Amino acid sequence: MKILVIAPHPFFQERGTPIAVKLLIETLCGFGHNIDLLTYNEGSDINIKGLRVYRIPKIFFIKNIPIGFSRKKIIADIFLSFYLIYLILRNKYDVIHAVEESIFPAAFINILSRKKLIYDMDSSLADQLIEKKEFLRRYVKLLDMFERIAVKRADIVVPVCKYLAEKVKSYDPNKKTFILEDIAFENSDYNFEEENLRQKYNLQGVMGLYVGNLEHYQGINLLLESTAKINSSVSFSIVIIGGNQNDISKYKEVAGELNILNKVNFIGPRLLKKLPYYLSQADILLSPRIKGKNTPMKLYSYLASGKPVLATKIESHTQVIDDTCSKLVNPDPESFANGFQELIENEDLRKKIGEAGKSLAKKNYSHESYKMKLKNIYDQPELSF
Repeated sequence: MKILVIAPHPFFQERGTPIAVKLLIETLCGFGHNIDLLTYNEGSDINIKGLRVYRIPKIFFIKNIPIGFSRKKIIADIFLSFYLIYLILRNKYDVIHAVEESIFPAAFINILSRKKLIYDMDSSLADQLIEKKEFLRRYVKLLDMFERIAVKRADIVVPVCKYLAEKVKSYDPNKKTFILEDIAFENSDYNFEEENLRQKYNLQGVMGLYVGNLEHYQGINLLLESTAKINSSVSFSIVIIGGNQNDISKYKEVAGELNILNKVNFIGPRLLKKLPYYLSQADILLSPRIKGKNTPMKLYSYLASGKPVLATKIESHTQVIDDTCSKLVNPDPESFANGFQELIENEDLRKKIGEAGKSLAKKNYSHESYKMKLKNIYDQPELSF
């Protein structure tokens, strides 16, 4: 097939949705399809056989486009929409694969172009906007209406998690819907100089590890406050990978006020290809997220590592994991501290949970399972002519 993939974000960057889109493109090209990718002007070029990249023009005042809703993103999406019209008029596509909010211009333009349309639903735009701007909650019915129209206009909807699949069904019970979860990062073939965290930072005892950005919803405050409450005879330390310098400075200040700087090590971002190596060094993997519906991508790599996962009992986590393959606790400092301390002091429990998580990841969230799910989607009669 000739497929147009629309990715409304900087591409490629090592963060959630761009990583998922890269995997999508690599897999589709591996099937023998030809892909045109329409994306923002920012990001690194990647070389994949069968891929051609189109970028919106560089806009001098639109730089460093952040994660989530922003004025910069709105302006970039306007340029993206006009470029989309140009590409559809110029090229003959079999399928338009619209990621996130690009479904809205794609669905509108497709009224005339009549291409097969896939809505790649990595998140709910209505939920995103309300989480970012609480005053928009009064307009939730209007926001849901736009999302409902997009769902109905698509031939197939591909949500990334169960929560979004249920939302799609609430909009259109008969819509062809296939959940396509993210997958665990596998060990790469890259050679790199090993960084032994224990030696480099002189860590003692059990090591807890958090990987990800340091946005508020990730629950770093919760993690720090719970750390201050742990009273264990077993020594432990925490390593936090990720975040920009401003966020790191802010949370270091919080850690200082809690008198736990000797326990917590903020080491900044690391290359994504090294993720399995860093996870392998930990004793406990931490996901203290306090809100959100989408499952964090890192959770699949956490599980695949074979190390026990300590996570908050919110829908982001519970739609993938339960108490048999993780340690789930309420999203408050007291509960997180109790769960963390239990894992610190019980090596057998850590091993049991870790093995169960690894088994789950191998069965449902491997590269092979992803390929089978994506092939099934593109083999659907709705995409044939």
